[in-house]
Amino acid sequence: MDQLGVLTGPYTIKSMKPCDLNSSTRKEILEYFENSYSLNETLFTALKNKKAFYVCPDRLRLPLIFYYAHTATVYINKLILAGLITERVDMDFETLFETGVDEMSWDDTENYRMGGSFQWPSLKDVVTYRLKVRKIMRKVIEETPLKLPITMKSVWWAVLLGIEHERVHIETSSVLIRQLPLEMVTTPTGWKHAPINHGMGAGKNELITTKATEVTLGKPFDFPAFGWDNEYPRLSIKVPSFKATKYLITNKEFLEFVEDGGYKRKEFWSEEGWKWRCFRNAKHPSFWVCSSGCKSGCGGTLQGFTHCQASNIQHNGNGLNGNGHSNGYGYRTMTEVICLPGDWPVDVNYLEAKAYCAWKGPEFRLPSEAEMYVMRGAQISADAGVSCDPVFCNDFREKYNSDMIFNSSSPVNMFTASDSGFHDTFGNAWGWTEDNFNGYPGFQTHPYYDDFSDPSFDGFHNIIVGGSWASTGQQASWFNRASFRRHFFQHVGFRLVSSINTSDIPPIRVISSKVHILSVGSKENMCLLPYTHKNMFVPTANKQILNDTAGNLNKMLYKQYGVISNNYYGNLAEFVDGTMHDNNPLQSALVLGCATGRLAFHLSRTFSKVTGIDYSSRFLEAAIALKRDGTFEYSDNTHTKDNSSKTFDDSWSKKKVVVPFDIDRSRVLFKQLTWIPNELKDFDLVVLDFLDRVMNIEAWLLRLWKIIVPSAIVVIVSPTDWNDEKLASVIGQNLKCVDSIIMVEDCDGVEHIAKNVTTWKTKQN
Repeated sequence: MDQLGVLTGPYTIKSMKPCDLNSSTRKEILEYFENSYSLNETLFTALKNKKAFYVCPDRLRLPLIFYYAHTATVYINKLILAGLITERVDMDFETLFETGVDEMSWDDTENYRMGGSFQWPSLKDVVTYRLKVRKIMRKVIEETPLKLPITMKSVWWAVLLGIEHERVHIETSSVLIRQLPLEMVTTPTGWKHAPINHGMGAGKNELITTKATEVTLGKPFDFPAFGWDNEYPRLSIKVPSFKATKYLITNKEFLEFVEDGGYKRKEFWSEEGWKWRCFRNAKHPSFWVCSSGCKSGCGGTLQGFTHCQASNIQHNGNGLNGNGHSNGYGYRTMTEVICLPGDWPVDVNYLEAKAYCAWKGPEFRLPSEAEMYVMRGAQISADAGVSCDPVFCNDFREKYNSDMIFNSSSPVNMFTASDSGFHDTFGNAWGWTEDNFNGYPGFQTHPYYDDFSDPSFDGFHNIIVGGSWASTGQQASWFNRASFRRHFFQHVGFRLVSSINTSDIPPIRVISSKVHILSVGSKENMCLLPYTHKNMFVPTANKQILNDTAGNLNKMLYKQYGVISNNYYGNLAEFVDGTMHDNNPLQSALVLGCATGRLAFHLSRTFSKVTGIDYSSRFLEAAIALKRDGTFEYSDNTHTKDNSSKTFDDSWSKKKVVVPFDIDRSRVLFKQLTWIPNELKDFDLVVLDFLDRVMNIEAWLLRLWKIIVPSAIVVIVSPTDWNDEKLASVIGQNLKCVDSIIMVEDCDGVEHIAKNVTTWKTKQN
């Protein structure tokens, strides 16, 4: 059952309901935590040997040892952020295992942690760490005062965040285990697959017509269950009538596409999809197994491995027609290869799903998120509380293949249809949608996980909804909406949809904003719809992406380097110098919001090491170029002929920035980050100077006291409504304000912006 000793608690394969935050007791929250922790660890008993923890099942993902440890470190990092604990378990672990990878493309370079030369901690040490975290979580839950209802502003939100984050990774780790070589996995005790067929079989996958209606996506901020930031607030959308397949597309249906040469016919694929298909040399869905030695996409030491070996194809059950015939294909479940189950949903990425749609005909596409809501049937208002969400209902496990009642997909006709006539609107396999992942109007990040969703509001992630057989807890909720890049593999399938009236505008939300990628440049979202309408396009809800423009770069360069008289950034540099007169030695400084680097370069005169952090790709490209070359050109477009108005765009004459010759540029390091990770630490000075342009001010304040030495100085530049009193409400438990002034940013008369500049020290200093 646990031959590698990965369990720090009981073995379990049964999931519990999420917590009702209006009524949950301390005992119920503790039981839910224990269930989540044990369920995740039980998943790892599927690994047959220690080697399986350290190889890369996917060339763009980390080894499973990372994911086994990662969820535990997130508990600690979030508890510290919320102030529920003050001492770490192991800072090295909580840094190494803090953050995974999010590749931009299928052909990205492998992460340095995937190489065989990288030394991960031993499995024994990680198990010991997980046990320590388990004990800490028990203590926090048992001793933290509990006031109901638990809301987003409660410190208990950090507890629930850690629990639901663990459940997210139960599912994503199950996919990685599914990608491992068969000889590295074993079937956990009590694990059971769904039957290959149900009744007389699924039969024809008919199109069902829906009536025009209106649905409400999302939920109110005070909904009494945990939710990720992207699930709020509510958004009502009118949905024209449409037709959709009553089932998810099955393996049997997709086989027709494969046998018709679908993977060889460029005309069915988008430009992005065809590039991916050629790079992977894909011939069939990733979890199908043939005997042709197809590229498996593993990384590191498994780079040349293939699942497609004749020895892996086992005709040990009923096939497509219930007669043991599988057309030469096997099917990889998480731990076995079985005969291709024709009535189970096919698992594909978005690009493959779109190729199938094109093969079926130009009228077909994938559903929108709103159309998926329609397929679920009658909607109970979120005002009713948790009773509106099927995952809280006692019959949820009877109605849907979710919550790990089976450890595989199931026949698409096995579970009852919604009152709209559609099967598997929850569970079995997630469903791809045409919508780009984006926040609803009014989107807000949460300070405990500021960058959970919004970095993916880039037009290159698509929404998946409905959950799969492996979805548990909040992952299986009515309101859950996940996202992945279009080439990504998960337990995800799809349906066909067709509009009834071609004049109707489908309720699809596509991001219109361009995203600028550091060292790559601007990328425009390649909309893969056969037709579009201007009403489908919406800006990204991530204002950081929205504001990362060429015009704003020119504006920032002018403000930092071009303004001659009363330069705000020069004044700020003088102010910071004045705060440091009693501090010695001056080793390390951090500028959060370094923009194009002026203050970071200035501080290198005093500090032996200066780190500049920003989220803006364009700002950092300029800063990095200045560090490398000492010069950078920008458009000086701040004056019209009559000086009557001043604008910032990229259409005027060029000016050159030159870093002063007495600055040792090698002392400065620039990094792109959207949060403060554990790798940032032990600074003598921290200057925080971009609170006017971040998504969540509180998120950038919470960890300041943890990244400095006891004698350090912290300088915070904030909007005037964030004065020293309001700042103290967030950081005052650990830092004290020693000075406060108002500084005006006057950009040659273009702008007059008052800013609150405060100086802080640790309370023991």
